[in-house]
Amino acid sequence: MTALSGLVLADAGEAADLAAFLGRLIHYDRAAAVRLQVGGGAVAVFGRPPSFDVLAVRTSRLAGSGAGAGAAAGDFDVTVSAGELLEGIDESTGAVAVPGAVTGPPWAGVLPPRGGWRQVPGLPGTDAMRAAVAAAVAEFRARDEALAPEDRTRATRDRIGREIWSRTLGETELPLRAVHAAQSLGFLRPARRADADPAAVALLAAGGWLRLRTPYGSIAVRRAGLGVLSVAPV
Repeated sequence: MTALSGLVLADAGEAADLAAFLGRLIHYDRAAAVRLQVGGGAVAVFGRPPSFDVLAVRTSRLAGSGAGAGAAAGDFDVTVSAGELLEGIDESTGAVAVPGAVTGPPWAGVLPPRGGWRQVPGLPGTDAMRAAVAAAVAEFRARDEALAPEDRTRATRDRIGREIWSRTLGETELPLRAVHAAQSLGFLRPARRADADPAAVALLAAGGWLRLRTPYGSIAVRRAGLGVLSVAPV
């Protein structure tokens, strides 16, 4: 597949948000890769921060796209280095230089479905979600500090982390680790406009996937879980 050499985002704000998202991914994994899917006037960037075992998605509106030699403007799908993509963003103009493709990690081949999502009830408001994360982080720290020095092992701390972050949010099936990831990646920050649509934050389901959608990005998880959780209470 021949990738496009560049994209132009709709405005500088979109470029700044994408850069912030990539920077947060790199904070958790300096060698992070992301999968880009372009279509329908937008680019979706998928990443997997290892500290949370979730898929994070940032979708940015496009103003247009530029094609490299032999490439046709339009839809494309490529996995690239998150760091190189970040370096290629010009926040002042919204231009994005897309780096060369890399061999994708295993998660990049198993993405949530594009369609078929339905909203499910029971999601608390964003303030309540942030409070739930803060309470869980405080509990982790308190339980960690209460351990005897000889018991403060990686295995014990992992067990405490799994117990806390595998709990579900309220009456939903959404694990707390997904909400923690959304907050840590900047997806649960207050809306820019006072009259922002509260329905923009929602819990969706499709097949075996759940997706926490916000105006700034989405967190997707499999209902069966995605493996071992890091203990870092970031």
